[in-house]
Amino acid sequence: MEIEDNLKYLLNQWDPVGVADLVDDEYECLVVPLLTRLGAGRAEVSEFLWAELEGHFGLNPYHHREHYGVDGLADRLVAWWAAVAAA
Repeated sequence: MEIEDNLKYLLNQWDPVGVADLVDDEYECLVVPLLTRLGAGRAEVSEFLWAELEGHFGLNPYHHREHYGVDGLADRLVAWWAAVAAA
């Protein structure tokens, strides 16, 4: 449960929809699919996030540059996962 909570925290920090201050479960739908992809690497994580932003959340990933963008989040998540796996 701690890993899922940490991932949810990172997604809420990213907050592409801009509602994390109001609800803490907006990105919960991404947690399990991301956990199954993190070991596959950055490209797969980035592709998943881009598809989810467009298809699920209705956002344009090309115009979404708040904080550190989709690719930046993918980098951050893969680095986080490597640290978790090494522990």
